[in-house]
Amino acid sequence: RGHMAAGRIDLDLIERACANLGDVVVDPSLWPKFMDQICQAAGASGAMLVQTDVRTPDIPRTASIDEGIRYYFENNWHTRDMRGVRGVPLLLRGDPVIVDQDFITPDEIRRDAFYNECLFPLRMPWFAGVGFSTGEALWAMALQRSSQLGPFEAPDKRVLATLSRRLTETATLSTAVGRVALVSATGALAAVRQPAIAIDRLGRVLDCNAAADAIFDDDIHVKNQRLVLRDKDAKRRFDDFTTQLMTTRETAALDAAPITAAREGRRPVIIRALPVPPAARNPFLGARVLLTLTSLEPEPFGSAVTLMRIFALTPAEAKLAALMVEGISPEQIAERLAISRETVRNQLKAVFAKTQTSRQAELVALLARI
Repeated sequence: RGHMAAGRIDLDLIERACANLGDVVVDPSLWPKFMDQICQAAGASGAMLVQTDVRTPDIPRTASIDEGIRYYFENNWHTRDMRGVRGVPLLLRGDPVIVDQDFITPDEIRRDAFYNECLFPLRMPWFAGVGFSTGEALWAMALQRSSQLGPFEAPDKRVLATLSRRLTETATLSTAVGRVALVSATGALAAVRQPAIAIDRLGRVLDCNAAADAIFDDDIHVKNQRLVLRDKDAKRRFDDFTTQLMTTRETAALDAAPITAAREGRRPVIIRALPVPPAARNPFLGARVLLTLTSLEPEPFGSAVTLMRIFALTPAEAKLAALMVEGISPEQIAERLAISRETVRNQLKAVFAKTQTSRQAELVALLARI
């Protein structure tokens, strides 16, 4: 068992591999092992998971194609890949599996630079892509075959099509499990008054805890799923860090030196990177690191988190209340937070209602006891 004639797939090995998909849901590091089993069943040289609209070198793959992936990206073949140009639209229209013959003719292959200068020299010119989705994102498990075994054919497509639904279920569950793990991690940090943000491999903010909300201002905040830093040097260093995320595999160590973000008229914030929980480290959620934010200002914003929990204040209301404990007037608060006095008055009314106080002195006396 295990020997396979060209153009045939071992169904028993496929079923054996799929029996382990439950383990992959809770431990995303098992994807390469699963793909190795699929490769063995399908006579493929290697496999990878690719998001159809995003191409980054950190894609999950079998170790057998590490060298090929490096060559592919270092020589910018990902920008000239015929499979993306012609094959992805077929997946988008609902085809569960695509192979080379679906989108390119033998004559075009003889003339195409991508096949002749990339795939054939790497000795894995033949391709099959199994489409699957998670949420609105379309993915494919790409299998590569050697010249010796030849291209995937119609019988292979029918067998591989049975994987599409299973991969969609696995990816969807894995994303849900990962998000729960991620929110649990940022929530646990909030419980110890540690501001934290979770970002994905493209630098997008996936989750932000209440403690982080409480220290945001014009100099550091989240906008359109991006961490905004007004300090130009800090921004440059953070951009370099996010570039590293896109080009480094999850298993590789990151150069994660702390970043100091200066703020106008206030003490800086120190940004540090921590690894995300293993269950959140799946390719579909894309979570890469937890960023902890340490404000070097005195305590008030740490107290703001406590006020939010005790009185169900919003981050803005808690920040206002904490500043009032410092003895700062509503007019000074409006100036410091760059908001209108009317906004401060409205927030103060909400704070009075939630704390069951009616005057500023009464509110400060109450909050000073906490």
